[in-house]
Amino acid sequence: MTADVAEEIFPPRERDTFAPELLLLADAPLGSFAADRSLSILRETEVLITSWGSPVIDATVLNSAPALRAIVHAGGSVKQHLTEEVWRRGIIVSSATAANALPVAEYTLAMILLANKDVIGISRHLSRTEAFDPRKDLDPRIGNFGKRIGLVGASTIGRRVIDLLQPFDLEVVVADPYLSDADASLLGVQRVSLEELARSSDVVSLHAPALPSTHHLFNSKLIRTLKPGATLINTARGSLVDQQALTDRLAFGDISAILDVTDPWIPVSGDRLYTLPNVFLSPHIAGSLGTELRRLSTTAVAEAKRISSGLTPHHPVGIGDLARIA
Repeated sequence: MTADVAEEIFPPRERDTFAPELLLLADAPLGSFAADRSLSILRETEVLITSWGSPVIDATVLNSAPALRAIVHAGGSVKQHLTEEVWRRGIIVSSATAANALPVAEYTLAMILLANKDVIGISRHLSRTEAFDPRKDLDPRIGNFGKRIGLVGASTIGRRVIDLLQPFDLEVVVADPYLSDADASLLGVQRVSLEELARSSDVVSLHAPALPSTHHLFNSKLIRTLKPGATLINTARGSLVDQQALTDRLAFGDISAILDVTDPWIPVSGDRLYTLPNVFLSPHIAGSLGTELRRLSTTAVAEAKRISSGLTPHHPVGIGDLARIA
């Protein structure tokens, strides 16, 4: 991982938690696998802990780590730095995806509740005028009782959102090609088609991975079917949405959007998303930040200890998962 990531996720107090079960071979992170120092450390490494900024781990790297038994990722996706060769050699892979999913789910829950109360829209109205009478000026459709929430993707994050929504008087529907009716029933949700979800939901929240098959998953046709007053929330990836079509619908003024991610990652200067009153933008902050990073290190260290004790990891990633995960 990069030095700045190591300082955030594994400050000295976190590195102290390795002992006594684990021997930390190097206090400073490996930023490259080619340096002499890295090669010396890799020769002794049994468990490699990675995070954001890790170089790619391919056959050449693996040949330099003959004792390597496991790679534990203190982050989300492993697809950016692990090659299939890792699994072919029987190396255990674990990821802190579940730990990183919780703050995203919490952010989503907060935004769903705020969207149904039109808190952001009302706040912007107040910033333009002091004249506001809740009994006269509020849309009678606002509120969280009985609203339909549509989740696109029963992913790790999507399932955490389902859990967090349980205490509220909301109807939750899910569109996911991998979700069976039986699994939906166990989750306490209804499985519906993506088209029905878009057409009927008061809030649509995206939790699908960014894959070639999901590029513009939420396309212009679906965006046109969103019902007036609906809110689209995207904390996943900007590429899931046809952003031009979404912007055009938002400019019409009858729906809202809460976008933690966009395509491109940072909208270009002058993009209408910056000025539309029915858009709330945040700079990809739903995931682990600040104190939440400690959850990643805690999860990674616990997994490393389990593996070193001969136990199976709680959060394994198999080669068969690669085709459907972010």
